[in-house]
Amino acid sequence: MDIYWFEQSAEDVPAHDHWLSEAELIRLRSMPIPKRRADWRLGRWTAKCAVAARLGRNSPTLSEIEIRAVASGAPEVWLGDCSDAFTISLSHREGKALCAVGPPGVVLGCDLEFIEPHSPAFVADYFTANEQILVGNAPEYCKTLAAVWSAKESALKALRTGLRIDTRSVEVEELDLSDALTWSPLKVREPQGAVFHGWWRAAGQFVRTLVADPLPGMPRPVLRCFSSAS
Repeated sequence: MDIYWFEQSAEDVPAHDHWLSEAELIRLRSMPIPKRRADWRLGRWTAKCAVAARLGRNSPTLSEIEIRAVASGAPEVWLGDCSDAFTISLSHREGKALCAVGPPGVVLGCDLEFIEPHSPAFVADYFTANEQILVGNAPEYCKTLAAVWSAKESALKALRTGLRIDTRSVEVEELDLSDALTWSPLKVREPQGAVFHGWWRAAGQFVRTLVADPLPGMPRPVLRCFSSAS
């Protein structure tokens, strides 16, 4: 199964809001906190660009692509009255955003994590015993910690629970540490015992992860083919 990924930075987002739908404009105006507004715009811009590129050169304008949040908070793509074109997952951190795009009906979660130090208490509180061993034995502690945390977040997004449940209810069982510069495989076991397969990659100060069901192939980059003025 093909999963596509696309990243944007805060600097890529236009200053104007012509690319937002009427409903999205209403939602934006309801946000009083500037950082919340900026993060929300960055996420919507990234998702709309990814969807438009996957639709191809004859895609609708970005304002005709609407990203709605379902009851769980997960994003959903709407094209007019249709919501079955794609499945997406979104993440943003430190002025960057990641969108994963898959076929309709798949289970999908992605996460973008900044590589930074965390206290031993953080690992003890949020990681399982096996994950603590995995991180503790890794040659690059901070990068591996970020990858494990990010993989857990991707799985929780795929489950549509987010951080509303104990992060130790999902466990990273496999994390290929041989080459983080390209996409490397991972596995996360979910609370009912099923396994999510996925991928992770480190570049710069960020780690990206995604998981999906059915089994996803190595993530493919979205090739942008439209004007940012859309």
